[in-house]
Amino acid sequence: MAKKYKLKGTYNKETERASFDDARFSINYEQELNAEQYKAACAVEGSYLIIAGAGTGKTRTLVYRVARLVELGFDPQSILLLTFTRKAAKEMMNRAAILLDNRCSKINGGTFHSFANLSLRKYGKAINLDSSFTILDQGDSEDVINLIRAQLNFDKYKKRFPNKSTIYKILSLSVNTERNIEEILEEDYPHFAEFTSEVQEIKKYFNSYKDKNNLLDYDDLLLKLRQILFENPTAAKALLSNIKFVMVDEYQDTNKLQSDIVKGLTQFNNNVMVVGDDSQSIYSFRGANFKNIMEFPKIFPESKLIKLEENYRSTQEVLNFANKIIDGAIEKYPKHLFTRKGNGELPAIISASNENMQSRFIVERILELREEGIPLDEIAVLFRSSFFSFDLEIELGKANIPFIKVGGMKFVEAAHIKDVISFLRILANPRDVVSWYRILLLHEGIGPKTAQKIIDVLLNLPTTRIFNPDLPIKSGMKNVIVDLLSVLNKANNSKLTPLERSEVIVEYYQPFFRNKYDDYNKRQKDLDMFLNISEQYRSLDSFLADMALDPPEDSVVDLTEEDKESEKLVLSTIHSAKGLEWHTVFIIHAMEGFFPSGQALNNLDSLEEERRLMYVASTRAKQNLYVSYPMHIFDRHSGFTFAKPSRFITSIDEDIAEEWLIEDER
Repeated sequence: MAKKYKLKGTYNKETERASFDDARFSINYEQELNAEQYKAACAVEGSYLIIAGAGTGKTRTLVYRVARLVELGFDPQSILLLTFTRKAAKEMMNRAAILLDNRCSKINGGTFHSFANLSLRKYGKAINLDSSFTILDQGDSEDVINLIRAQLNFDKYKKRFPNKSTIYKILSLSVNTERNIEEILEEDYPHFAEFTSEVQEIKKYFNSYKDKNNLLDYDDLLLKLRQILFENPTAAKALLSNIKFVMVDEYQDTNKLQSDIVKGLTQFNNNVMVVGDDSQSIYSFRGANFKNIMEFPKIFPESKLIKLEENYRSTQEVLNFANKIIDGAIEKYPKHLFTRKGNGELPAIISASNENMQSRFIVERILELREEGIPLDEIAVLFRSSFFSFDLEIELGKANIPFIKVGGMKFVEAAHIKDVISFLRILANPRDVVSWYRILLLHEGIGPKTAQKIIDVLLNLPTTRIFNPDLPIKSGMKNVIVDLLSVLNKANNSKLTPLERSEVIVEYYQPFFRNKYDDYNKRQKDLDMFLNISEQYRSLDSFLADMALDPPEDSVVDLTEEDKESEKLVLSTIHSAKGLEWHTVFIIHAMEGFFPSGQALNNLDSLEEERRLMYVASTRAKQNLYVSYPMHIFDRHSGFTFAKPSRFITSIDEDIAEEWLIEDER
């Protein structure tokens, strides 16, 4: 019997009537939100673009809208909330549950990639995808590319050939921006343009390798979800039958693929609300497309625009500075950030004679702020590029000011964690060649050629026999292989939990672990943490999917006892600081060629993104904002040369920012 699917619900008129009767709600939405937030929270059907300026309470607005939809009687599972981190989705769901009740925790919330993963496991057969696919993280993808690069002898060129990480970036950028490889090489990597045909060949072999071994990388997840939405009407209707409302956070960070997916998800009912800030679109290097948010009204012609402009973070003085920066943008949704908070101090533009004097000023000002009672972890130094802070780090060390520099190694990128995950991934997908290769090379006496021979034998067998210890291995490593397969066979018991399987693997891994790493005693804490995380899961597939798509951030190896102090100054690139806030913010090296970067000076789109980057940096400050630059900079060819202040701050009037000139009293 055919399943019936209704494109439009019968709730329209009831919803319309109910929406005017606020007395029925347990939450007084109008009282708890400002006028524009309330307008957004009350939106029900149709398409909406919420332009949420920095610090204007976009998360609060989304949380109240979720609660209101649930109070209106909609099934929580009919609400899909897409974010860029699982942490953001969880925070919104938790806040909505606290605001209303536990029904809000049942909405479909997660990242684009996690939603794609779940959808493909369920509907992948419609596009001939085996639901037991393994997800390759970036490191795995780079390793496969390196293997292909070597097999094609492209590493034998006399001229420098792009390395595995560069090739991966090129291929991924091509997918996410839908630009061809030739165009990307010419525009972004002109020194490798002569290798266009070779990179295209690597792409062909890479895709073939993934298809053959049932592997998907991050980009494939989105590609195949889009394929289902637009090329398989039956599967698309089944997937979308229970989704009535789509909400997207940080829409300015979406790429072309994600924009298409949003359109595909709303193809039957058009109920979509995207929230973002065009002035905070700063991730083009990842494939994010500024045009997505600017052209949303064209993609959804009936959409309504709501602007959130009341800021709850910064003083008006800081906002005046940020408003002035973004007023110069060529393409934007005009907005003016304002606050009801009390008056503060004017931001300061600081001219220092050289880089070291800039560093010494910052150190002295931080010590003064500390004396005034401002905690170190409420102070941040932001920069355009990571190496800008090297001189400052030396001065901070001299002054014994503890600091943390954002951007360390992710937990699952640590080699020993990748080792253990490789064992588990083989249990989930016995034809995962990348993981077989990694664990075989752990064993003494097995090199790349022997590993490949063993893999060839294993993969020629039916999947049910791969873990059979009695395999006809002719290699001199037969006893070693038998032991390995015995352990995998033991861990392959479906009755075991992810924790129990992990314990079997970690026990077998210990001798290799101690032999491979001199600091294994420190790394052991990571393995303990891994086991603790695995205990939270009942399914190996969901555990591995989360490890690939939304892993813990930090490795314990990189944390010393000093790092564990609660109060540390924050040093961060501006890209890593987005979404965060501090009492006092220093922006350093605000000079031409550094910020904006020299690479952006000849490209209008890049220059506009640099302006938005300065806006993002400025709006991180709640109370104090200092923007500094050295007037002389050392160049190894020319010695000290005169530096021009950034074009973004030269037009700032004295009623918006004070000018300070740093003098040396020593």
